[in-house]
Amino acid sequence: MPDTMRLQSFELATRDIADADLDALHALSISVGWPHRRADWDLLRSLGRGFASLDDIGRVFGSAMWFRHGADCATIGMVITSPRVQTQGGGRWMMDRILAECGGRRVIVNATRAAHALYLPLGFEPRATVHQIQGFVGAVPQPDGRGTGTVEPVPSGDLAAILALDGAAFGADRTAVLARLAPLSRVLGIRRDGRWDGYAMRRPFGRGHVVGPVVAASEDDAVRLVAPLLADLAGRFARMDTRQPEGPLRALLRRSGLGVFDTVRTLTRGGALPEVRTGRPGVYGLAAQPLS
Repeated sequence: MPDTMRLQSFELATRDIADADLDALHALSISVGWPHRRADWDLLRSLGRGFASLDDIGRVFGSAMWFRHGADCATIGMVITSPRVQTQGGGRWMMDRILAECGGRRVIVNATRAAHALYLPLGFEPRATVHQIQGFVGAVPQPDGRGTGTVEPVPSGDLAAILALDGAAFGADRTAVLARLAPLSRVLGIRRDGRWDGYAMRRPFGRGHVVGPVVAASEDDAVRLVAPLLADLAGRFARMDTRQPEGPLRALLRRSGLGVFDTVRTLTRGGALPEVRTGRPGVYGLAAQPLS
């Protein structure tokens, strides 16, 4: 596949995203209204692979990344193209390169409606809606206490148990991602009969903090995990991305001062998302849109 693309009066070349200028990447995401900090870009570059598209004087016109989750799954994210590049096929050119690197893996992407025209011809199918819920945290209602088990901090030594829960919920091995996120996060879990039955993380991101991933055996458990992670953020900005329809979890977020800011669609190629149902581990909150 060619490493350059001719766009009328100029030519774009690709560079490994690990070698691209961090300030230029940050400026690119700011230009499309994304909230990522330089530190968020740095974290994502440490977790994934990809490339940046540059003109002959080094200006960054696009980016695309993919993140490996075990041997048979990948997520795609940080796909940004300037309008000039997008209208001339630059998005398709970048996606062809990324998908070639993903090989035969099941692939997940969270995309705006406008981007569907890019992904659908490549074999992706719409699966679910992601609600980006955010705002300044107010008074957080306490869960009603009817659930069993206790909500406790998860010690770093118990990461293996969390990884097993996450693998069952996500349908792939996110060890590399969670091992990197856990030290940056406050991590709570639900313990029942001496074993962990769900977990949630919260870490700095963008304008404030992001809650996610959240994995639980029921929506009520997800509520019990999320409430304390919001409770000590009073007056500060928080975000949570969830595929849950209207119900107890979104009611908690709304009553805590957070509202739906935007929605995107999850599309997959090579297999559907694992079902979320009561009684088995399910993903109630995304780690991040690029990491799902």
